[in-house]
Amino acid sequence: MSPSAVSAQQPAQTDSLAAAPLPAGAAVTLDGRLDEAFWADVPLLDDLRQAEPASGEVPVEATQVRIAYDDDALYIGIVAADRTPGDIVARIRQRDRIMSGEGFGISFAGDDAVAVVFDPFLDRRNGMVFATNPNGAQFDALISNDGDEINSDWRGVWEVEARRGDDGWSAEFAIPWSTLRYPADSSRGWGFNVARMIQAEKQETMWRSWERQRAGFHRIGRAGRLTGLESLPRPTMTVEVKPYALGATRWTRPDDASGLVDDMEGEVGVDLKTEVRPGLVLDLTVNTDFAQVEVDDQQVNLTRFNLFFPEKRDFFLENAGLFDFSAGGFGPPPFLMFFSRRIGISEAGPVPIVAGGRLTGRVGGQTVGLLSVATDGSAESQGEFFNVARIKRDIGDSDYIGAMVTDRRGDGPGNTVVGVDTRMLVHPTLLAEALVARSFTEGVGGEGTAAALGFNFTTDLWGGFARFLQVGEGTQASSGFVSRTDYRNVNMNVRRSFRPSFLGLRKVDFRLGGNYASTVDGRFQERGSSLSTNLNFLSGDFLSASVDVGAEQVDEGFELAGELPVPNGRYDTRELSLRGNTADSRIWSIEGNAAVGELFGGDLVRYGAALTLAPTPALSFTTGFDRNEVELASGEFTADVTTLRLTWAFSTRMTTNALVQYNSLSDELLSNVRFNFIHRPGSDLYLVFTEERVEGADGWRTEDRGFVVKLTYLMRL
Repeated sequence: MSPSAVSAQQPAQTDSLAAAPLPAGAAVTLDGRLDEAFWADVPLLDDLRQAEPASGEVPVEATQVRIAYDDDALYIGIVAADRTPGDIVARIRQRDRIMSGEGFGISFAGDDAVAVVFDPFLDRRNGMVFATNPNGAQFDALISNDGDEINSDWRGVWEVEARRGDDGWSAEFAIPWSTLRYPADSSRGWGFNVARMIQAEKQETMWRSWERQRAGFHRIGRAGRLTGLESLPRPTMTVEVKPYALGATRWTRPDDASGLVDDMEGEVGVDLKTEVRPGLVLDLTVNTDFAQVEVDDQQVNLTRFNLFFPEKRDFFLENAGLFDFSAGGFGPPPFLMFFSRRIGISEAGPVPIVAGGRLTGRVGGQTVGLLSVATDGSAESQGEFFNVARIKRDIGDSDYIGAMVTDRRGDGPGNTVVGVDTRMLVHPTLLAEALVARSFTEGVGGEGTAAALGFNFTTDLWGGFARFLQVGEGTQASSGFVSRTDYRNVNMNVRRSFRPSFLGLRKVDFRLGGNYASTVDGRFQERGSSLSTNLNFLSGDFLSASVDVGAEQVDEGFELAGELPVPNGRYDTRELSLRGNTADSRIWSIEGNAAVGELFGGDLVRYGAALTLAPTPALSFTTGFDRNEVELASGEFTADVTTLRLTWAFSTRMTTNALVQYNSLSDELLSNVRFNFIHRPGSDLYLVFTEERVEGADGWRTEDRGFVVKLTYLMRL
């Protein structure tokens, strides 16, 4: 079917789309063309509406969506008409780059793209996203809590092909039933929505949930209905077996050696996945390996608290949203009951994972999760056992009340944390969230309570939130992340937005916020107030400015960034900051930031910029620089972080990523090069090179170097 068959006239919107079984003897040739005869008889969806910039208006270009199925897979055919095909933007080939789950909701990146979301259990809370662009690049994600949690690191097994023509582009998806996870009876239908991004017009269109009030593609509770699914094949207990073999060589420099010492090793392991009942998935892993995971980004710590690094390992990323039990907010969570980086990672480096299991999914009106992992011991520490249990009970259309337990045993005092939480949409514009948790630790100390309560009001032109958090003095979560204890904080923020029709502006936000923190018994810790404005342009460019003033109490002196002592006392804080970025739909894009202010009785100047060039779909290059200039009464230092990042996508299945980072504070030069070839869906070949160099009096000296070859192969039994 050619995009030229698409009409620009759109009928009144419908609430459902019927999927059609393939006729006997028919088959899909996955080439992105939709030229098989049966597609003409499959029911059509073509009544998308603009979400941005003109909410509810008919899009400038038409889109057709059809869905069919057979005993093996669900097939989606999408025709994206475009009367100016030369303006189509398609610069991405690499997997999981055409959309982003960071920030609020899920958003398109710089390419033209289409995306679909399915809610097979029609629970209006959880969904699965599949997206592509005119290059046939893949993106997938898991949605939970009606879009409040996005896991864009999930990697399903499916295929897609796309093609470009003189009148637009089109795509065909093939998603195996074992990837979708659906109920035995789908007669009620599934939740379903579709979205398209037209970059030349900066126009985002959707079938449902295009409104501006608590809406958006990620709001699965506002999706439409996919019907015609009465004759789906009955779910079976397919077992996915994914063994791996690894060979590695590592060169390290012992403390008492002048040269590098090499060590060669080989490893084998296996991951297994099966659906024990419709919607309930069991994952098992033995001798788990994460050699292919990208290294952490370098950070400079200008606070007195621990840095927070995000999880990047595949096993812990899948269904991670289910195990989220935290007091949220901007920046690192102050209280996170379960933090998967506690497993298999220590200050001394990686800790081998012997085995683990995870059971997650739907059971009636509940979403449940069980996680158990055993790590190996060493000469300095014992092996450990980590266990997590989670349940969320549905209330109404999108609310829940839940409970969670974490337990860590082995090296050090055993620690258990229990908690309950809830999320209630008390009004279409007002969300309430609350949690309370209690920790128990063997021996003396380690017992305390954490509690949080928050309200979030959101409309297009008005918004705001109010949050309360308290973490008791003895609170300890050995399986989680707690930035500080003996802490009570109240935080409020109000937003007023405008949609002007001048200067190329799409939306302008003004925010006024404030917070006050003390110890649990009321001793002052910090206060602050802020005023900020955000300018969002029709071009996709962004500019923000903010002013922050406040004060902070330091009860115990500490060493800032390991460089300068900061004595106890009360310090004023002030900062004026600017940041902005150009739209990433261009061949080049720039982002930058700058700030001046007071820090612990001294001065702080920080600034940085990054330039990205993407001249072809195969090549992308980013260089970035960030500088922090600190001057205190006790001295001064400058901390630079320089980053070079290269992506070379030979095809949608073969990619090389290179990352080089220099940290002047630690005098470290870190290199990480990763080659990935998806030799069949779900199966990979990885070649990974890492190196750490340290600058000394005699120049750069290699401290650590490694090379890994890893092969995985997915089998379905």
